[in-house]
Amino acid sequence: MRTRLPRSWLITALLCLLAPLGAAACGSDSGDAHEPRRERAAKPGEPRPGNQKADLTWKGKKRTYRVHAPPGYKPADALPLVIALHSFPGTGKEMSQLSGLDAKADKEKFLAVYPDGQSGGFNAFVCCGNEDDVGFVRQLVKEFTGDWGADRDRVYATGISNGGDLTLKLAVELPDTFAAVAPVSGGFIGEAPKDPSYAPKSPVSLITFLGGTDRYYGQFRNGMKTWHSRLECTPAPKHRLPKGNSVTTADCADRSATAVYTLPAMGHAWPGARGADLADPQAGLRATDLLWKFFEKHPRKKP
Repeated sequence: MRTRLPRSWLITALLCLLAPLGAAACGSDSGDAHEPRRERAAKPGEPRPGNQKADLTWKGKKRTYRVHAPPGYKPADALPLVIALHSFPGTGKEMSQLSGLDAKADKEKFLAVYPDGQSGGFNAFVCCGNEDDVGFVRQLVKEFTGDWGADRDRVYATGISNGGDLTLKLAVELPDTFAAVAPVSGGFIGEAPKDPSYAPKSPVSLITFLGGTDRYYGQFRNGMKTWHSRLECTPAPKHRLPKGNSVTTADCADRSATAVYTLPAMGHAWPGARGADLADPQAGLRATDLLWKFFEKHPRKKP
């Protein structure tokens, strides 16, 4: 007795003969329909929580940077952005280890970005290189206030030594970009600041940390005097702190503010940091905590 095959079977057989159109219907090795779909691997530089290394092309060159986003981060959160710049020679990874900003970002909810200088340095006031690092940072800010959703009114920069110098260069040469900067063992020095017209064109508040035994201390101190004079800042009386440290705050004519911490026993270092080059765990204060508190109080002011 013959068995009549169902019409559906005949249709399936026809589809198989027309492969690859019928491949899925014939149970090919393209995967079981009930198998869970695999998540696409995130590309470097895509917005997501945690650490990642990414790059962009600027002026025909590959520029690298490291990103840390706090747990649960989403672009819709509109978090603050902190650009952190390393010393010379150095890397973004070393800057993250020195500053401890990753842990701070997790606690306070902000994005931390650590650019890598070319050949270990940035083109700041007195060294180190001739790259367009101002343009590179401008592009980073554009990407993070765009795709990553960072708050345009809460963009900040900090750095140490060569990176600290660059924060002040950014404050002057990228108007209406940074709300505040925090140079640590860095300053307003070199040829460019000698020009009387070289000053921020929009309000940028500033907090800085100067070591009294740093060989650049005199230059950094004079640089802050120039900054105050150029922006018509009015300093308040010095406030004394433990271990002989002190802070002097000032309000400036453009509505920006400054806070200058002086640490007589400290050299060329990051106060309160541990376990890294340029760390001074005995400084008597923690620059990372203080600069973040300062940043929180100083969102961007419109010119």
